[in-house]
Amino acid sequence: MIPLSILDLAPVPEGSDVSRSLANTLDLARHAERLGYKRFWLAEHHNMPGIASAATSVVIGAVAAATKTIRVGAGGVMLPNHAPLVIAEQFGTLNALHPGRIDLGLGRAPGSDQATARALRRTLQGDVDAFPQDVMELMQWFAPATPDQRIIANPGEGQDVPIWILGSSTYGAQLAAHLGLPYAFASHFAPGEMMRALDVYRQTFRPSAHLDRPYAMLGYNVFAAETDAAARLLFTSVQQAFVNLRTGRPGKLPAPVEGYYERLDGAACGMIDAALACSAVGSPETVRARMEAFIAQTGADELMVTSQIWDPTARVRSLELLAEVARQATC
Repeated sequence: MIPLSILDLAPVPEGSDVSRSLANTLDLARHAERLGYKRFWLAEHHNMPGIASAATSVVIGAVAAATKTIRVGAGGVMLPNHAPLVIAEQFGTLNALHPGRIDLGLGRAPGSDQATARALRRTLQGDVDAFPQDVMELMQWFAPATPDQRIIANPGEGQDVPIWILGSSTYGAQLAAHLGLPYAFASHFAPGEMMRALDVYRQTFRPSAHLDRPYAMLGYNVFAAETDAAARLLFTSVQQAFVNLRTGRPGKLPAPVEGYYERLDGAACGMIDAALACSAVGSPETVRARMEAFIAQTGADELMVTSQIWDPTARVRSLELLAEVARQATC
């Protein structure tokens, strides 16, 4: 079994609030560390009532402080929303506080709707088309300063913060390959171009001082429970969330509903099937078979697992079952 990591969207379940959601995130991170997961990442989303990680670097700092060994990072920071110097200072600070444990994944999407993106960038010249230049500028802020350098990222300068390129198309794959950086594909919700993007990344990769060979991490949904039926029930929460989001009704993460998928019309079922195709839902045996097939198909170097489960206890249990599957696979 390849390394497994966790992408936590800090879900805010129906009937709960942001404070409890963030407490659940810290609890999940401690369990992830105990269970041997490699990384624990959080993502930047805005204007979404069901996600509590908008201030991504702040939550990363809290998670890193609540753990001791697991790598913690962003999956990702949406760089067009920010000045590269600010991100260098934020993640330079995180790395100074938690040396050798901080990752920085970068994306070019707004992480929200267009109106919110405009509000976020109202004092910036943020532009998704400038993403490659912004990435290279950020990398320069992390590099050792030159004697005549007038502006220095303090903290940030000279910090060894690994940078990842995130994406859901060939655009990010081309950039990661060109810069010789690791690549993370958002196959957990947008798998359509996954295989094409992986081919582009691997075929055009240029070795760099950061990485000597391609390294691809893929997003993957896991909903594990004692039985297939119990796992399918857990899965209905994220199915509802996707339908709500795609129909303009974003909200908190819904509670599971028996028979939800079976009552949907064909168009909604097709949308869910396409968006969540990269998923393992079931008992440990079912999850293992699905994951092994996915790894064999893609040649992934690492999986970034996400589990948007309404009940925090069931979410921890899902990751416990997955960790046991991984241990058995390596024996």
